[in-house]
Amino acid sequence: MYTRPSPGRPRTGGTLRVLSLSLSLSLAALLAVSACSSGSSTNSSAGSAARAELAALPKATPSALAPYYGQKLNWRGCGVPGFQCATLKAPLDYAHPGAGDVELAVSRKKATGPGKRLGSLLVNPGGPGASAVGYLQGFAGIGYRAEVRARYDMVAVDPRGVARSEPVECLDGREMDAYTQTDTTPDDRRETDELVHAYQEFTEACGAQAPKLLRHVSTMESARDMDILRAVLGDRRLTYVGASYGTFLGATYAGLYPERVGRLVLDGALDPSLSARRLNLEQTGGFETAFRSFAKDCARRPDCPLGGKESEVGPRLKAFFTRLDKHPVPTGDPDGRRLGEALATTGVIAAMYDESTWEQLRAALTSAIKDKDGAGLLALSDSYYQRAPDGRYTNMMSANAAVNCLDLPPAFDTPAQVERALPSFEKASPVFGAGLAWSALNCAYWPVKPTGESHRIEAKGAAPIVVVGTTRDPATPYRWARSLSSQLSSARLLTYVGDGHTAYGRGSACIDSAIDAYLLHGTPPAAKKRCS
Repeated sequence: MYTRPSPGRPRTGGTLRVLSLSLSLSLAALLAVSACSSGSSTNSSAGSAARAELAALPKATPSALAPYYGQKLNWRGCGVPGFQCATLKAPLDYAHPGAGDVELAVSRKKATGPGKRLGSLLVNPGGPGASAVGYLQGFAGIGYRAEVRARYDMVAVDPRGVARSEPVECLDGREMDAYTQTDTTPDDRRETDELVHAYQEFTEACGAQAPKLLRHVSTMESARDMDILRAVLGDRRLTYVGASYGTFLGATYAGLYPERVGRLVLDGALDPSLSARRLNLEQTGGFETAFRSFAKDCARRPDCPLGGKESEVGPRLKAFFTRLDKHPVPTGDPDGRRLGEALATTGVIAAMYDESTWEQLRAALTSAIKDKDGAGLLALSDSYYQRAPDGRYTNMMSANAAVNCLDLPPAFDTPAQVERALPSFEKASPVFGAGLAWSALNCAYWPVKPTGESHRIEAKGAAPIVVVGTTRDPATPYRWARSLSSQLSSARLLTYVGDGHTAYGRGSACIDSAIDAYLLHGTPPAAKKRCS
């Protein structure tokens, strides 16, 4: 998905969320996870929803895993007031537990009281590739409702390969700068070859840096890691809030361990039954839905740099991108980066995640179009890629690709397949479709074969699970929430009628009160509850 974006890059409460399905190079990212049946993408990736169901694991813990389930965490200070940190060990390969460990970073903020402690509340902000520990310490552990933090130990674990948990590292800062500027709307064979070369260099670097770990960063393995953490924390059942890709992680846990499900909130849901190509295509439509909402809002405002009619906004933005493809504009960046089509497109897409950034986007577009100053759009793009002012990047984009490309067969195997699919992507989004289609090619060159496939998740026997969907969500289209809630045997769908990626903690008192009541009292929202 949009991460590199590769499609799909969700974020969660209060910050730009990150989702992604594929990790393509230019757009698609944090953002989420694609699904696809086994076999060539030529035959399966464009198909309909999978019929296979994720099977639950045996209830009894295998004896080979007993040492992991019985470990004790050594909590210590970690430089952030109020929070503790520890290291959790999990088997690198669950099929061969004796083949070595992976060390996972865990953080918690203990329940503050008053009130009886309810246990641990595990949070994950999405990605894949976003740091759950960073999200906990920067938002959830201080920003969730006080009553929730009073009753729960707030806990997070960075999934394997992410941030502090043996991070997958592919490119250095300068190499990432070049990678993020690669043209993802090639106009001829030479530009297509350059794009393919960029993907190949990225994947080769990932394979060279972490050859063993790359085979074991799947969502399935991370879900199993969460069950070890649940047990080590002393909780009989898992209580969890996951956003964007975090919904796929949480739903996978529910499918594997339905009897261990406590109170699960899946906000900004992914549909695990879809193929990689279908996920990318539907996410492209999601960004178009969000962009149309932005266009309608922009056209009503006197400072809109894309025209005074809603119908003008899209064509004028596309024309602006086309000009940048030939003539990038200065940004004042100390490293000499200019604003070309790739970075500008990423900057616009970043603003689609949260309608509160639309004013910033209008100002950035005005500066770039009228003053030939690309600094504003570059700043939005850098926030999306998690690039610091000193030129360093987090490992989010590397981890995003590592997880997505392992979870599902690629959306496309060759450039020719992308070219044949372009009409459907451009129909889904005239402005973003071509770039998102080419961005979905990256997993074709991944050095490790995928281990996952698309499947339905029913989690039969699980306690009630709350699935949250936003009607104009750009990265996780609302239809995915409806689909996941129809698959899960005990799901309740909670709908937010509005804009932005995910809903909890973003300003809707109706959404927040419904979820808080569920977390605190175990009472799920009324069937088909809608908030605005």
